[in-house]
Amino acid sequence: MNSPQPRQRIKQLVELLNTYSYEYHVLDKPTVDDAIYDALHAELENLESTYPELIEPSSPTQRIVSSPLSGFQKVEHKHRMLGLSDIFSTQELEDWLSRITKIDSKVATTHFWASIKMDGLACAIIYQNGVLKTAITRGDGFVGEDITNNVKTIKSVPLALPHNHPFSDGRTELRGEIVMYKTDFAHINKQLQDAGEKVYANPRNLAAGTMRQLDAKVAASRKLHFIPYDILRDDPEQISTYQFVYNTFAELGFISSSRTAKLLKSADDILAYYESWKDKRHELPYNTDGLVIKVNDRQLYATLGVVGKNPRGAVALKYPAETATTILRDIFISIGRTGAATPVAVLEPVVVAGSTVQMATMHNDSEIQRKDVRIGDTVVIQKAGDIIPEVVQPIKELRNGTETEFVMPVHCPECNTKLTRPTNEVVWRCINVNCPARTWRHIQHYASKAALDIEGLGEKNVQALLDAHLISDAADLYTLQKQTISTLDRFADLSASNLVEAIAKKKNPPLAKFIFGLGIRHVGAQTAIELVNHYKTLEALSAASLDELQTIDGVGEVVAESIISWFSDQENRKLLRKFAYNGVVPQSVTTTTQGSLQGMYIAITGSLSSMSREAAADKIRQRGGTFQSSVGKNTTHLVAAGTIGSSKLAKAEKFGTKIIDEQAFLQMVQ
Repeated sequence: MNSPQPRQRIKQLVELLNTYSYEYHVLDKPTVDDAIYDALHAELENLESTYPELIEPSSPTQRIVSSPLSGFQKVEHKHRMLGLSDIFSTQELEDWLSRITKIDSKVATTHFWASIKMDGLACAIIYQNGVLKTAITRGDGFVGEDITNNVKTIKSVPLALPHNHPFSDGRTELRGEIVMYKTDFAHINKQLQDAGEKVYANPRNLAAGTMRQLDAKVAASRKLHFIPYDILRDDPEQISTYQFVYNTFAELGFISSSRTAKLLKSADDILAYYESWKDKRHELPYNTDGLVIKVNDRQLYATLGVVGKNPRGAVALKYPAETATTILRDIFISIGRTGAATPVAVLEPVVVAGSTVQMATMHNDSEIQRKDVRIGDTVVIQKAGDIIPEVVQPIKELRNGTETEFVMPVHCPECNTKLTRPTNEVVWRCINVNCPARTWRHIQHYASKAALDIEGLGEKNVQALLDAHLISDAADLYTLQKQTISTLDRFADLSASNLVEAIAKKKNPPLAKFIFGLGIRHVGAQTAIELVNHYKTLEALSAASLDELQTIDGVGEVVAESIISWFSDQENRKLLRKFAYNGVVPQSVTTTTQGSLQGMYIAITGSLSSMSREAAADKIRQRGGTFQSSVGKNTTHLVAAGTIGSSKLAKAEKFGTKIIDEQAFLQMVQ
């Protein structure tokens, strides 16, 4: 019998190997031994090396790219890639349903599609005539990065769609999450631990970091999975519901998560399904923190429109912050910029909500006493908002008698100054303005983006300069020399030169920025602007009376007393003279009350992709508008530049605040 022709043999091997790969990586039901797969794969590689012109795009040999990329290309999404608004309670679910029903009454009789919210890296994979062409990260929703080479290494991603499927014609885009299973994550961390190397914090971070590797071989060495949640076509009439979308994933050769999704009719059904997964979700191979609830009808979903970066027709219904138990080993005092002495718990490391927690705030000693937390206790740890670790309570039943009560120290642990607690306050404070901890935080604050925005002066570099005794306060920054800085371990000639140059650029800062940077207690960025608008100069402000200060918008008795106290302190006056001696001359720039945004009160939620929040606030003020840190009755616009907080959205809709996206905001401040 004659051997098959090379073209025919290659085609047979590609189809068979892709079938075996699908059975193994998608269905988790391999039908052949690894040795058989490896032998056939070796034969295919040999044929393709002999006949390179016959290599098919869907060949499994094309999953690994031989040479690293020099960087990632930016790619514009054909259809904007949106995020989701988070909700956390029955009331917020009912509020959402009520809002969208008011927009379109059809919502009252529609169905909803509920699915597990995966904790991974959002990605869009585009097929053209059935062949994988491009894979793009979400980015800012409009533009992402081309990670095609890395995505091709993911075995659960077919390099070609089934040729007999209608979606193999034209353009088909699948959107989903790139995830790492918990077992694979644990295996990688175990290997790193055994080798004495640093372990990763959670599967999502590792998955995202892997996709950012320029060498696709690194991505290929780590087992990742792509689990889709949406399909987009140029002929959207082919896709009528999200239920249809989920039923199509398996037909296209992808991992189907249909068993974790369900069609629901009402809020009661949604809540029942939510409760059913509350504990069961931990059995899933990947991390999740809630459900995604969508209006099932795609046309109705589109009709409801978009708010900021989030569709109105979908929300993420989150579970309460995850908790864990661990041992409280010790409590130490952290001194803040204003002298606040905050107790911080030192914990036996424990994973909470996907990351390792070793310290947690105790807020103040009154809170410790109220909760009756003791050193040595087994305590319950929670991440408030899945971000900030806090000690919830002790498990008193596990006490063995060796636990000790925390006693608030009498003196500051950094400078030994006696701690004081002002009348009507619960926080103890170090009143020594020269306390090393306060100095460190003061300089960090002065250099921060919201204040003078000195590039290259992060907390570690500030500490290095303090340790080397090159500075003792913020005014000393202006005496630094490149030759001296470059001798420190953290600096080379270029970084030292860049830092000196960055500091020199801030010798004539706007007065409001300078005042805010001084760190006067209770004086925020907006208050600093109001002070400059009224007094014009630092000298006039320093001579202001208590009654006069209280006539300024936003300055009450407490703020006024704080301002007078700061300028009355001899050490602070000495600091101001030192700034002047070192050539710092703040510019008395009055923020205009005239301009295109006059009369507008603008708040921002989320992270702007085009600029920092501080820069956006400056643009608002420069055009006569008022920047607000929260939504109030007089807020005219809410800029939604990320996942919208449900409380801000509810307030904005309650007060009739106009909600705009980042693009609309950029047009306003042009």
